[in-house]
Amino acid sequence: MNGPSPARPDGDTVPLRVAGPVDELAAQLADRTAPAVHPYEVAALLESEGLTGDQVRERYGHPDIFSLARELYRRVPRGFPEPGPGPDPWAPDHLRCALRGLLFALPGLSYPLTAPWWNGPGAVPALVVAGLLSWAWGQALSHRTYGRLATGRREAGLTLRTGAPAGAVLAALAGLAVAGPGAAALFALGQSVYLAAAGVLLVLGRERLLAAALVPLTAGGALLLAGDPGPAVRVGLPLLSLAATAVLAVRAVRDALGAAAVPGAARPGYLPSVPYGLFGLAAGVLVLSAGARHPYAVVALTISMGPAEWLLYRFRGASVAALRASTTTRGFRLRVARALAVCLGAYTGPLVPAALLTGAPAGELAALGAVLWVALLLQAFGVGWPPAGVCLAAAAPIAVAAATGPPPWPWLATACCATAATVLAGLALYSLGRPFAHA
Repeated sequence: MNGPSPARPDGDTVPLRVAGPVDELAAQLADRTAPAVHPYEVAALLESEGLTGDQVRERYGHPDIFSLARELYRRVPRGFPEPGPGPDPWAPDHLRCALRGLLFALPGLSYPLTAPWWNGPGAVPALVVAGLLSWAWGQALSHRTYGRLATGRREAGLTLRTGAPAGAVLAALAGLAVAGPGAAALFALGQSVYLAAAGVLLVLGRERLLAAALVPLTAGGALLLAGDPGPAVRVGLPLLSLAATAVLAVRAVRDALGAAAVPGAARPGYLPSVPYGLFGLAAGVLVLSAGARHPYAVVALTISMGPAEWLLYRFRGASVAALRASTTTRGFRLRVARALAVCLGAYTGPLVPAALLTGAPAGELAALGAVLWVALLLQAFGVGWPPAGVCLAAAAPIAVAAATGPPPWPWLATACCATAATVLAGLALYSLGRPFAHA
């Protein structure tokens, strides 16, 4: 990288001669700009200091903040002090990640338990449509709620109080429109209410409460393995779990609303959450397409969402370590690429034997897993529209093929997912290989 001579071995920067506004600013920010490995980090620092475009032009004589950042980066010698001891801010909660994987999969027990009552003509399309709407709405609502959590728990509660019921109603009405009045529409209603309530508990960090609510359903699934437990068990236990989940979600929202309000808390717009909803829709199409041919493979994929979340944390920790260890932009990019390859391989690797055990094409399941994980990684860094667009492009031909005939051929799903995974990996290397993305 271009710039003046390195800092002294003790990490102190070389004293700067103060001769003008730029020199004065460089001296003022020297301690914080010395560890930067790219001018973008300096630009982020200047923005955090509240420097406006007019100030950059009138006081410092540069056309924009990036030009000034490059000049400061050139003037201040590089210095990389050793980080002080402390816990890793991105250390994952192992138990929580494992629990979330199970919580994503256990609700599927309700389908074989109650199938004799709702599995008629039009039932599966109704559940698919209602499920896709719930997933899309839930992803967008979760993104908006997490954004409001940054300004206060009460603000997040206000978002969930209106957003979760609205999503459940929309999904249930869609199921009713497809199936018509009857048992299938009632099951679609229950599915929609559960997905909305479970989303509330997961966003607010109440995984253990959700696990407790699913105990009756889990018991029903265990009894079903031993034989037909009878109508009372097959219907009663899923309804009990549904009611418990809904009640706990209402109480969680009520608790959030009881938190102290944050004066002047900004309300984010709706547009930033749209790509997350579109990703939920596309991901639902990809997963349900695979599930139509290999249901047990999708169960394995669903359980893997817990390890996927764990690996997202590990990547964040690795990227922070890369920032501390790198002295050049190229070195940082190489470390990020290595971390991406290791985490992606650790996630998709176990999906191959899982596919073989369930009879699914290993390439399709691994490619689908790669699409989901890299898209979630980009979203974790605030990159919303590109992964949504790539996933929609991959899901569109599969959805068209499914709507016009039998389930899509395996080669079509594999080709779409493999292409999308390759594009997303390239986007991740481009976006996350810049130090500015981690500032």
